[in-house]
Amino acid sequence: MPEHEFAVWAPRPERVRLDVDGTLHPMTRTDGAWWRAVLDVAPEARYGFVLDDDPKVLPDPRSARQPEGVHERSQLWRPDPGAWTDGDWRGRSIEGAVIYELHVGTFTAAGTFDSAIARLDHLVDLGVDFVELMPVNAFGGTHGWGYDGVLWYAVHEPYGGPDALVRLVDACHSRGLGVLIDAVFNHLGPSGNYLPKFGPYLSTGSNPWGESVNIADAGADQVRRYILDCALRWMRDFHADGLRLDAVHALVDTTAIHILEELSAETDTLAAEVGRPLSLIAESDMNDPRLITPRDRGGLGMTAQWDDDIHHAIHAAVSGERQGYYGDFGTLETLAETLRQGYFHAGTYSSFRRRRHGRPLDTATIPATRLLAYTLTHDQVGNRAIGDRPSQNLTAGQLAIKAALALGSPYTTMLFMGEEWASSSPFQFFSSHPEPELARATAEGRKKEFADHGWDADEIPDPQDPATFERSKLNWDEIGDDDHGRMLAFYRDLIALRHAEPDLRDPWLDHLRIDFDEDQRWLAMHRGSLSIVCNLGDRPVAVPVSGDVVLAWGEPAVDGVATRLGGHSVAILRRN
Repeated sequence: MPEHEFAVWAPRPERVRLDVDGTLHPMTRTDGAWWRAVLDVAPEARYGFVLDDDPKVLPDPRSARQPEGVHERSQLWRPDPGAWTDGDWRGRSIEGAVIYELHVGTFTAAGTFDSAIARLDHLVDLGVDFVELMPVNAFGGTHGWGYDGVLWYAVHEPYGGPDALVRLVDACHSRGLGVLIDAVFNHLGPSGNYLPKFGPYLSTGSNPWGESVNIADAGADQVRRYILDCALRWMRDFHADGLRLDAVHALVDTTAIHILEELSAETDTLAAEVGRPLSLIAESDMNDPRLITPRDRGGLGMTAQWDDDIHHAIHAAVSGERQGYYGDFGTLETLAETLRQGYFHAGTYSSFRRRRHGRPLDTATIPATRLLAYTLTHDQVGNRAIGDRPSQNLTAGQLAIKAALALGSPYTTMLFMGEEWASSSPFQFFSSHPEPELARATAEGRKKEFADHGWDADEIPDPQDPATFERSKLNWDEIGDDDHGRMLAFYRDLIALRHAEPDLRDPWLDHLRIDFDEDQRWLAMHRGSLSIVCNLGDRPVAVPVSGDVVLAWGEPAVDGVATRLGGHSVAILRRN
C-alpha cells in the first residue's frame, strides 16, 4: 500500500487522532497548530479525525471526497492525469463571452455530471462560450442550490463525485466550451459544519446567511490559506477556466491586502503555470469599480463582476414590475442611463437602501466586458416567492426584447439554463436538510419571509418537499414545440450575430449611443453600423431609424426613414 501523509490544521483541540477505516492512530503536532501522521494506506481509504475525547469521527476539512455525505468519513482521492484528454485546450478569457449558468441537479432529469454531458451539444449549437456550474461543493442532504456547502474541497457526491466532474469538464473542453465553477467563501452551511471544532474558521461578524468567515480576525492566516488553496484547486485539479465568487461583498476584509487581490495575484500565477487564461467573476452589489480595476492601478483585479443594475433596468422597463429593489428602475431613461454607464447607482441615492450607493465607472479605461449583463439568473428567478421565470409572465416579444438588449449590448453576457427556449419550468428554492429541526426551520422561514411581503403563505413552495425540486427540472421535450423552438432559433441567431459582427464586439461604452421615447415606449441602441430597435409597448410605433433588417422578432417594416414595429417587437438593423 502507498504511503500517505495526513495533515490537518487544528489549533483548538489538545489532542488529534487519525481514524482510518475504524482504527485510531496518533498524530504529531507540528508547525504550531498542524497535526500530521504518515501511514501506508489503501488508495481509497476512508478516514477522519477524532478531537480530544469526543468519539465523533469528523471529516477532513480539506476532504476531496465524501462518499456517504458531509457527516461521515472522508475518502482519499487524487486526480488521475490519464483521465484528461484536453491537452490541447488553451482556453480564453471570459471577457466578451456568452456564459450559460446551470444547476447540475435540475439541468437534466438524472441531475448528474454525466447526464449533463449528453446536453453539451445543445450548448455548442446555441453558441455559448462557457458553462458556469452553480456550486458543486459538498453540502448537507441530497439536493439543494449548493450555497450551503460545508466541505468546500469535496465534490457533491449525488452529482457523481470528483471523477464525474473531471469527465464533464473534459467533455466541455473537447467541444470548445470553457467551464466556470461557482465558489462560496463568504459563509458555511448549517448542516455538517464541523470546521469551528478545528479552529477559528468563523469571525465575530455575521451576514444574511449566518456567521462570517474569519479572514481578518486573530487566526485568520490559515483560514485565508484554506480559501485560496480551495479556489486554486478547482482550476488546477479540475481544469476549470475560472470561478464565479459568490457575494464577495460579504467577505469583510480589513487587512491591507484584500483576499480578492491576493486571489487575483495567485490566479495569474497559476494561469502562467498551466498556460491558459483563468478568470475570476465576482458577485457584488456594491457597484464599486475597484473590484474590476487591475491591481497595478489600485484595484482588486477581478476579471469581471455580475451587474444587477443592468438586470433590474431591463426587467423593470420590459415587465413593469417596480416592487422592492426595482423601485428606482422602470423608465426608459433609467434603462438608457444604465446601459450607457454600466451602473445606475453610481454615487446616487438608492430608495431601496435609503442611502447613496455605488461609485461611477471610468468608461474610458474599464471596458464593458468586465461587467456581466443578463435577463435572469438563479437568484432573479429562485428568490422570487414561487420561483417563476419571466417566460411565465411575459409575452414572447417581451422576452425577445430582453434577450436582444442583453446579447446586443457591449457587456459580457450570461444566460440561465432554459432561458433560450423560454422554459416553462420554475426554478424554486429547494433543500434536503436531513435534520428535522433544520428542515422545519427552513420551510417556515421561507414562508414567513414572503408572507411579510404580502404573499399568501400557502402559495410558497415548501423547499423540503421533493416535489419542489422535481418541478424545477428542465423539460427538454419543450424544445420541439413551435413556440419554444421559435424562441430557441431567435437566441441562436442572436448569439451567432454577436459573435460574427465586429460592431457587437466593441467593448467601449463611450462608443455606445442610445435614443428613446418615453411616451411611445421605444428604445434604439446603436452599436457602430447596427441598431437594436425595441418597442417595449403593446401598440405599434414608428422609430426614426432605418436600414436593412438583420434579425427581428415581430414584423418590422422599414419605409426608408423609419422602422415600424408592432407591440413587443425588436429588430436589429444595419443602417444605410
